[in-house]
Amino acid sequence: MALSSAEAAAAPGYRDLPVDRSANRNRDQNTRERIIEQAARLFVARGYHGVSMREVAEAVGVTKPALYHYFADKEALFLALLEDALSGLSDVLTHVGKQPTLRGQLHSLIHNLLVSAPRQRTGLQLSGELKHVDPERRADFEQRYREVWMGGLERLLSQAVAGGELRADLPAPLLTTALLGLLYPLVSRPPTGLQAEQTTEAVVSLFLDGAKK
Repeated sequence: MALSSAEAAAAPGYRDLPVDRSANRNRDQNTRERIIEQAARLFVARGYHGVSMREVAEAVGVTKPALYHYFADKEALFLALLEDALSGLSDVLTHVGKQPTLRGQLHSLIHNLLVSAPRQRTGLQLSGELKHVDPERRADFEQRYREVWMGGLERLLSQAVAGGELRADLPAPLLTTALLGLLYPLVSRPPTGLQAEQTTEAVVSLFLDGAKK
């Protein structure tokens, strides 16, 4: 005779049966990452208003209800991929900081952004689309963006000033703005292959040595 659910739960050894929750968590995490990856590709190509949740679901290969299980709405999805990109930028800065010289740090930073960090580039490419997000949520993200990304660059350059690698009469915020002015146009259409390496070297030299002959 089959046991009721209550009887089964009380049966010896029932609670010892393995429940593979880790597999479910891994599956959920993989699906979430695929959603962010496909959404980022679509947002970069079409802009915030040019993408629907239906199109994201189709690109990922899930139903719309499944998509809404992970993200409440398009704005939540958009902010999640920006947060993912910001986390990646933080990781890049941590890695870059291990280089012993500013020239090495800048080379590592720019090379990462141009060649091996597509999700980090996404955050920089889509920063202009933040204007479509709820003002309060936008302000919250922009504050973290300034603290993590721009603040991280300022700290890197401040250390270089203190170590005598950069001019002491130029404040770190100004140096950061100058560096970002060189970087941002590149991440929208990053070069590839040998051109990426040559561009990295050129930008580092331009920032540290100047364009004067």
